[in-house]
Amino acid sequence: MSNPYATLPGWAEYGLIPLVNLVVAFLVAGLVVLLVGESPLEAAYHLINGAFGRGEYIGFTLYYATTFIFTGLAVAVASHAGLFNIGGEGQAYVGGIGVALVCLWLDRITPWYVVFPLAILGSAAFGALWAFLPGWLQAKRGSHIVITTIMFNFIASSLMVYLLTRVLKPLGSMAPQTRTFEAGGQLPKLDWLLGLFGLDIGNAPFNISFLLALLAAFGCWLLIWRTRLGYEMRVMGHSPSAARYAGIKDARITVIAMMISGGLCGMMALNPIMGEQFRMQLDFVQGAGFVGIAVALMGRSHPAGIIPAAILFGMLYQGGAEIAFEMPTISRDMIVIIQGLVILFAGALENMFRPAIGRIFASVASRGSASSAAKGA
Repeated sequence: MSNPYATLPGWAEYGLIPLVNLVVAFLVAGLVVLLVGESPLEAAYHLINGAFGRGEYIGFTLYYATTFIFTGLAVAVASHAGLFNIGGEGQAYVGGIGVALVCLWLDRITPWYVVFPLAILGSAAFGALWAFLPGWLQAKRGSHIVITTIMFNFIASSLMVYLLTRVLKPLGSMAPQTRTFEAGGQLPKLDWLLGLFGLDIGNAPFNISFLLALLAAFGCWLLIWRTRLGYEMRVMGHSPSAARYAGIKDARITVIAMMISGGLCGMMALNPIMGEQFRMQLDFVQGAGFVGIAVALMGRSHPAGIIPAAILFGMLYQGGAEIAFEMPTISRDMIVIIQGLVILFAGALENMFRPAIGRIFASVASRGSASSAAKGA
């Protein structure tokens, strides 16, 4: 089958097109703000200032971005194998159980730098196990991965309610949450990192899980583009029939890709549980699994694109709260609309401007070829 779109340079594919989509999304969002009787320029100022205007705001923006890096990478890894994992919510929930169990076990007797590696393993293992089941069902029984991951989100939510109300809740407590972790279950902040730039993060829960997220992004790049397993995943995602013809076991790749994806979603739980709340609460995921889909789409499923896309959505979360505070006419629901527009243009309408951009590049290339031919003559 021929490709309906012209081949573009890497910088245009992964930089220019997402930038154009983002600009159009914000222009449409500006029209929405204008319709409610507010100034789009003032809203844009509060959005940017609320996300980057002070060290504390930057700390909150990067805190949210840390979560979205993990979930964005999870969606990207699965998509390279031709799988659409929308079960990030459930996998993060179950990954949080792994984090909480490690912290409840060791927080009083060991320091954080001993608990943290074990919590990483616990979160990744629990998340991978929860993703293994949908992957196995698709590989061995033909169950559609989208349907099973949606179902497992609800099952994970019910499991979380049961554990926090019947098993992990302290005696005498009415709140559906674990006890507060001691120092061994609390991650240190990265105040020293922003302090290098003269910024004070204040009360922002920006913590060392951000460095883990960057390390995970680098690891995903190595996996997808520098290993045999990553090559097999990309071949299967591009053409399952060609992968089978080449001797690649599609069932094995499906299960492995889903487990890696689930492990990354599970590691997302480290950020809110050990870095902010210091306990496991009922709704600590807060939709991050679904935001990860938009982050992966905007980042073109490449770690180098996922990191800035995650920071962008961190900006929308933090700056959106500032808009809602400074401009009461623009409610929190309006901020969700703006986020939805970004997702719309970055995802469903990502190729809207690609044909026009492709024609421009083709025109420039043909003129360059004609000019070279004329000089040669």
